[in-house]
Amino acid sequence: TAKTGQYQTSEDILQGLSNAHPVVPLILDYRSLRKLKGTYVDTLPVAADPVTHRVHTSYLQTVAATGRLASNDPNLQNIPIRTEKGREIRKAFVPRDEHYRLLSADYSQIELRIIAHMSGDRNMQEAFRHGLDIHAATAAKVFNVDIGAVTREQRSRAKAVNFGIAYGQGAFGLSQNLGIPRAEAKQIIDDYFAQFPGVRDYMDEMIGFCRSHGYIKTLMGRRRYLPDITSANTTVRAQAERIAINAPMQGTAADIIKVAMVRIHRELKQRRMKSRLLLQVHDELVFDAHHDEAEELKPLVRERMEGAMELAVPLVVDMALGKNWLEAH
Repeated sequence: TAKTGQYQTSEDILQGLSNAHPVVPLILDYRSLRKLKGTYVDTLPVAADPVTHRVHTSYLQTVAATGRLASNDPNLQNIPIRTEKGREIRKAFVPRDEHYRLLSADYSQIELRIIAHMSGDRNMQEAFRHGLDIHAATAAKVFNVDIGAVTREQRSRAKAVNFGIAYGQGAFGLSQNLGIPRAEAKQIIDDYFAQFPGVRDYMDEMIGFCRSHGYIKTLMGRRRYLPDITSANTTVRAQAERIAINAPMQGTAADIIKVAMVRIHRELKQRRMKSRLLLQVHDELVFDAHHDEAEELKPLVRERMEGAMELAVPLVVDMALGKNWLEAH
């Protein structure tokens, strides 16, 4: 119960009680459906332009401090993908007419690849150069087993560490995330750093650079100032340190996809192609691909995206064509 004596019904509390009574999962289900209906089903059709009958988002350059574009009114960067019902929303996004299909091109684990490059970590770079599943490769190293013997649980733990480390997450955050004791989480992180010492050095280096310069920069030299890095308040300083670790990497990812977008757009124009770049959703570009141009468009997009920046590990793009956004993803 809350301080007021009322029972708490927040998402996380109900989630923990989902086996307590058959009505609890129904409430959670109802809430998620109501959210989908209110956020997307009711609002997206109204957002369609009366002349073009298409939904046009606005991209803002100055909202996200990382340098990523922000999609607004309507926000098309938060269209759900993780749940089955949420995915249905993606089916509503279709090409302009029957002569087009949607092409989705997605950078594969771009942020981890940037960390592998910036940290110079040998083990991480090896895994990417050999085209291994990075989370399985990490699990093999951390849990000291053969990559073929990695269990699903080991892989998902390694994945949580890979992403957590990138955001400056410590043992407490990881234990919360995985629902394991803090001592166990600390052990996993220690084992991780023992296998990937370059990553630990990268983190210390970024914090050190930020302390002495007052800013961090992306690989392309774009700066983000972090005055809180020298704050006397431990919480404020720790937050700035987490940003100092994450921002160079996330900022570089933002720079890379923007370079790719500019080059692809230029090329589509030069070749007088009918296909168009429609959307940028974090690490993914979505195109209206004309039937006659699909086979020309795919290598063009791949070359420009994978060649947007030269890293010590390859940039890899996954792509697919489809009759709607769900099928293309």
